[in-house]
Amino acid sequence: MDIDYTVGEVELSYKPKFKNLHKVVSSEDAYKILLPTYKEGTICYKEYFKVLLLNQANQVLGYTLISEGGITETCADVRVILQAALLTNSVAIILAHNHPSGSLNPSRQDMDITKQVKDAAKLMRISVLDHIILTDAGYYSFADEGLL
Repeated sequence: MDIDYTVGEVELSYKPKFKNLHKVVSSEDAYKILLPTYKEGTICYKEYFKVLLLNQANQVLGYTLISEGGITETCADVRVILQAALLTNSVAIILAHNHPSGSLNPSRQDMDITKQVKDAAKLMRISVLDHIILTDAGYYSFADEGLL
């Protein structure tokens, strides 16, 4: 009996757009870059967890949607976050999610995922520069509040 040892090829891709790279030097920069990634009306509808991917000069290579949840939560997988960072050769990332309630206070789960990603990314020499909570009226920055 012959066993077929062929396996499928894994193909990873990233399509950079290097026309005009925005540099992030503050939490406000990150908020202004992230806010337009939410389609009109969705920031108050349900939670979305996104990641800004940055090069060594803190220029934005792009962003990716990590998870889409319900009204009160979304589940972000650390492995998926780091996969995106590794695929794009990012040296830094900014975590971001919205609170449909409009509250800018981080939850216990927000604190936990921030620590988990920061700890895992550190092993790969990827910096977590911030975690931004967005609403249509403003934002909360973990870095600005000394929580990173």
